[in-house]
Amino acid sequence: MIGVAAGGMPGQIPSAVEFRVPKPPTVATSDSGSFVAYELHVTNLTNGTLTLRRVEVLDPDKSGAVLGSLTDSVLLRSVSRPTQIPAAERLQLAGGTRAYVYLWIPVDRNNPPARLKHRLTFQRSDSASTTEVLEGTQIPVERAAVVISPPVRGEWAAFNGPSNASGHRRLVLALEGHVASGQRFAIDFLQVDSAGSSHRPGSDPLKNSSYYAYGHELLAVADGIVAATKDSIPENPVGGRAVKIDLVTVGGNYVGIDIGNGKYALYAHVQPGSLRVKIGDRVKRGQVIALLGNSGNSTEPHVHFQIADAPAFLSSEGVPYATDFEVIGNCGIGGTPPAITCSRHAPTPVKGGIPLQNELVRFPK
Repeated sequence: MIGVAAGGMPGQIPSAVEFRVPKPPTVATSDSGSFVAYELHVTNLTNGTLTLRRVEVLDPDKSGAVLGSLTDSVLLRSVSRPTQIPAAERLQLAGGTRAYVYLWIPVDRNNPPARLKHRLTFQRSDSASTTEVLEGTQIPVERAAVVISPPVRGEWAAFNGPSNASGHRRLVLALEGHVASGQRFAIDFLQVDSAGSSHRPGSDPLKNSSYYAYGHELLAVADGIVAATKDSIPENPVGGRAVKIDLVTVGGNYVGIDIGNGKYALYAHVQPGSLRVKIGDRVKRGQVIALLGNSGNSTEPHVHFQIADAPAFLSSEGVPYATDFEVIGNCGIGGTPPAITCSRHAPTPVKGGIPLQNELVRFPK
């Protein structure tokens, strides 16, 4: 979408700025409510520098009601650039450059917007007092996330899960001729004990078998057809890599299931030799498809799980899902050397939701 000036002189030609949403958002739900999480790609097509000052998300069906507004430090934290630049210059778009704006907008689960519109305010380089407001065309909102069963049973920590700043969320890659965010809602599930340790007390922390998560059954989250697999990557030593990490080995051994309607369930870092399915097999919801391992770009046993619009971890577009679980606490990583700490609380049931970053969750057994 090319921005159009809001207000100003009739017939005035606005600055040439493209701002578009590569993947229209789907309403997702967590223990703290419903939201839409997506990105706005903003490209300055002029010769001069434009500094982004405000991003507003509007509901065009409610007279342009403002659903969210980002300015100042909040805007700065919500923007990244394709190349490394100083934080102080992150909002300054020279001619021909692009920024990614990460949006996380709360919505009413029972009455979410049907579409969204965006209004951007820029400061022009020719004057500290000259601003320009541009409005873009509308994008649709998908109201229902794909419903699945959990990929594992029992208690798990949702590390690197959905948030506006997680590593998965901020990974944008240009592959196969297009920019994609396949891991937008991806989660690294691992298991921890009450002390925050992911391996058994007194066990050898350099052995994969010492880790609580290792060898757990991975489950088909819906009926479907196996669309992609790999089972040739050796197991990593804990903290190391068995193979050079590239586009072929990054996911380690994996399974991808076509669950219908253009959605795929993807499981990475699977234990070698544990796959119980092959491409073309029909699977049933809850069926064991493989065992959790430590292959590919992984430092310890865990399963990387995501739903996407293609059977590819990196060149697809990630979408949210809806499943049932309880939030029973929160975990974090900090200190020197880094250590996991977790706190527990009374269970909070979530129906038709997705775990958020660092939540400790319990799936039905």
